[in-house]
Amino acid sequence: MSRVLVADDEEGVRSFLADALSLDGHEVVEVADGLQALEALGREAFHVLVTDLKMPGMDGIELLRRVRAEFPEVEVILLTAYGTVDRAVEAMKLGAVDFLQKPLSGPAELRVLVRRASERRHLRDRVEVSEPGEVPPLTWGSPAMKAVVDVIGRVAATDATVLLLGESGVGKEVAARAIHARSARRKGPFVAINCAALSENLLESELFGHEKGAFTGAAARKRGKLELAEGGTFFLDEAGELKPDLQARLLRVLQERRFERVGGTQLVHADVRWIAATNQDLQARVASGHFRADLYYRLAVFPIRLPALRDRPEDLVPLAQALLARVAHDLGRPGLRLDEPGIRALRAREWPGNVRELGNALERAAILSDGLVLDARWLEAPDAPVSGDPPGDRDRPDAPTSMEALERDAIRRALVTAGGNRRLAAEQLGIGLRTLYEKLKRFDLG
Repeated sequence: MSRVLVADDEEGVRSFLADALSLDGHEVVEVADGLQALEALGREAFHVLVTDLKMPGMDGIELLRRVRAEFPEVEVILLTAYGTVDRAVEAMKLGAVDFLQKPLSGPAELRVLVRRASERRHLRDRVEVSEPGEVPPLTWGSPAMKAVVDVIGRVAATDATVLLLGESGVGKEVAARAIHARSARRKGPFVAINCAALSENLLESELFGHEKGAFTGAAARKRGKLELAEGGTFFLDEAGELKPDLQARLLRVLQERRFERVGGTQLVHADVRWIAATNQDLQARVASGHFRADLYYRLAVFPIRLPALRDRPEDLVPLAQALLARVAHDLGRPGLRLDEPGIRALRAREWPGNVRELGNALERAAILSDGLVLDARWLEAPDAPVSGDPPGDRDRPDAPTSMEALERDAIRRALVTAGGNRRLAAEQLGIGLRTLYEKLKRFDLG
């Protein structure tokens, strides 16, 4: 649990708060006013501060200002019997995570708020201390994912080729990066390529590189992604999309650990650790003749299946909070958070797009919501009516009425504007080309 500092000038209230939180597993320190709270924060590390608003010497609002300036990592919850809407708004603007009225009806609500603040602090710590290239935690308690994390830890210590299986959006690249980060090759490069995002000719050049003059436009030698991954890990995403000719070339590389650039004759050594991923049933594709059996067995030395989000319900809320922390950072809106209605909206959804869909939903809700608490209506299921659309759009008979429909409509319009050029469409939409291809597949837009 967490270390909690309780500041209140009434001894009976302090004792009640400390007992309630101690019974919930927290380590609690009590102080009688704001100055003592600042002294305690200067001496020791705390995750959460629970403070009364009205105290002698330094009130809770002034304490909150000082804490935000001197100890910004501490989550603050304000308690008061003198609360007004204006004071609550002021406290929230200053960075308080919650505001509770005294007398409390019981310890339950306080425990929930402190537990939630504690989770936010721990999740934020995990995000903030990660170095570039590191990966976020893979699980927060789901038995289905605990088994996967254990297996990842074991195979990471070897140089075995790994095949990651699972539905679209379950986090296969995150798992691949976790394997790389825990391996002896972690100081080397992690290079990824998406087999579905490029044509066969471009994919071959991207994989193996090319020599000057190898084809029209090849004005100079280019090192391929496989060569750039030397000494590190090469991640072959959407491996099921490989065309037959490339399957043959890739099999040779896996067997001989060397290759030739397009248009070249010089052999290039391939000292890489291979990780492949697919959301397809490769065994079925082998049986149908669409995927080489010998390549399948080369890639599937150590298969790992990642569970869908619906099969790891324990991870949904903490995963959402971790993703929201990243969204808040990217949008420059620190303090974005979920409340109980928002959490209920998340739990009510099916999440067929898994973690990727969850991240997209949180980003959209963050953009559309006012204030720091995500509006639950923007987190509702894709087939739920979107009540916040502009009136003019709502009145159109053909207006999109769900998050999925809005995305599909935006992609269609971007493709039309870009004259069918997918790279330009992706730039207009502000997303990566790989993401666009995934959405085209998901929305069956060809």
